[in-house]
Amino acid sequence: MTLEAIDPATGERLASYEEHDDGEVRRRVAAAAAAQREWAERSFAERAVPLLRAAELLEERAAEYGTLMAREMGKPFADGEAEAKKCAAGCRFYAEHAAAFLADEPVATEARKSFVAYQPLGVLLAVMPWNFPFWQVFRAAAPALMAGNAVALKHAANVPGCAAAIEKVFADAGLPAGLFTNLLIQSSRVAAVIELREIAAVTLTGSVGAGKAVAAKAGSVVKKTVLELGGSDAYVVLEDADLEHAVATCTKSRLINSGQSCIAAKRFVVVEPLREAFELGMVERMRTARMGNPLEPGVEVGPQARADLRDALHEQVARSVAAGARLLLGGEVPPGPGAFYPPTVLADVRPGMPAYDEELFGPVAAILPARDEADAVRIANDSVFGLGGAVFTRDLARGERVARRLAAGCCFVNDFVRSDPRLPFGGVKESGYGRELGALGIREFVNAKTVWVGAPR
Repeated sequence: MTLEAIDPATGERLASYEEHDDGEVRRRVAAAAAAQREWAERSFAERAVPLLRAAELLEERAAEYGTLMAREMGKPFADGEAEAKKCAAGCRFYAEHAAAFLADEPVATEARKSFVAYQPLGVLLAVMPWNFPFWQVFRAAAPALMAGNAVALKHAANVPGCAAAIEKVFADAGLPAGLFTNLLIQSSRVAAVIELREIAAVTLTGSVGAGKAVAAKAGSVVKKTVLELGGSDAYVVLEDADLEHAVATCTKSRLINSGQSCIAAKRFVVVEPLREAFELGMVERMRTARMGNPLEPGVEVGPQARADLRDALHEQVARSVAAGARLLLGGEVPPGPGAFYPPTVLADVRPGMPAYDEELFGPVAAILPARDEADAVRIANDSVFGLGGAVFTRDLARGERVARRLAAGCCFVNDFVRSDPRLPFGGVKESGYGRELGALGIREFVNAKTVWVGAPR
């Protein structure tokens, strides 16, 4: 079988890649395990050398990779270029901080000496999505590699060129052969890879369904998982918010990556005194967002990554409107080629509608009215998801208090949610478990080993 890269803006077939057969998969995983045994013996300073070189290459090739992302999954070029540079920052962060994050931790006991040592597990299987085809990989791979692990990448089938480019970055940076390896396989074959003896753990970013399947398989063979799944982030806009700032920030977050982001704002819970003005402001800003070919300058909204995803999104919008949501903007599939969907605004969104209950993975904003702060928090938390959230208020103490009450893995006050190498990232409820990034992220895939040294007898 082959994996095909299709330009979602035109429908053009860009390239075909031969899928790896079972023998090639086993060979690559075995080579990764062999390389990892030597890599684990290297010091943090030695491991940092190829990571820092990878950062340089990512910056040098940022325009090339921005173009590649635009063509394979429709990301606006400027966003893809910025994504490559963010990956460079992630590599540098862990190259500089891994030694401190994983230093032995002494613990006072009656032993002559006792401490916790953090040691690598082996080969990490990384099952990654298409929406941030570089950053999702590097935010898992950089800490895993600096911790002394190897990485076997199973990337999304529609971005095989991105997967190959990432493998080449690490090879060109001087990483030992095989330590980072790309597995060109369909999702249906992931379970068999998890069963391989050399695979020590699995990290997955993807849908709830994919997360459940991977967790079940990994659990059956007693292998650790970290899951970052879907999200339906609620942004709470309180009555004392700076309206102009709130509208601008909320709109920006909703349109990140053409709306195809787990942590993009999706539900806007607006306290009643501001609701009407917020609706008008968001409609105006969404209306002026330029949609078009992601390689053209100034385009903010590219196509959806695949036509089937665009069609599924439109069906969610149609069902929400049929259930009583007010369509304020958009909501129609444009004519012509490409998997485009226009910026869309729904109001009066309530329980029982897809826009309330489900994740809308595209440029569709759902505005939910709330009576007051308590009602807004209740509505925000009335979701099976818990990835991110935000609060808008002029009272920073109030904002912090409300942020603490939101059931999510990360909450921002007067800003939009985003991942940062310095801070742990992940969710609760059906948004997954475990953490990436920060000190917690690098400790997910290590053996926290207790060492007790008694007095000689």
